[in-house]
Amino acid sequence: MTSTTSAGTTIGISAAAPASPDKTGYAALTFTTIGGIESIPAFGATVAVNSFQPLNGPQDKHKGPVNYGSLQLPYAHDKADAGQTLLRTSAEPGNNALYSFVVTFPNGDKRYFQGRTFGAPETVGSATNVLMGNATVEICTAVVKDDVA
Repeated sequence: MTSTTSAGTTIGISAAAPASPDKTGYAALTFTTIGGIESIPAFGATVAVNSFQPLNGPQDKHKGPVNYGSLQLPYAHDKADAGQTLLRTSAEPGNNALYSFVVTFPNGDKRYFQGRTFGAPETVGSATNVLMGNATVEICTAVVKDDVA
């Protein structure tokens, strides 16, 4: 396998839930690309470390609860972008709905998950900055990998 840049990676959003929590269920959804995304950070499941230290012996460690992670999505604010509009709608304080997301890599590999958006504040910055938004998406389901052959 060869390495590649992230250029061309996209993230899409859908208000619909998959019929099943697998590649087939997510692939049947229609996603709207969120335009103007500056970067997508590391995401995926991690587990808490539960440890026990006996008085006489080495520390014992066990896997604890799963946290599917979160995304900080900085984007150049565009009122006309349908994906950003849906993202901002998902971030409304009274909206507790799960949204479906797809990250598509330049080679066509996809990562599907559902999450809730816990805010999308805007940053004005200085005169030389672009008006930005920064959405926080908390991932609530396992990330489903769909790799091309």
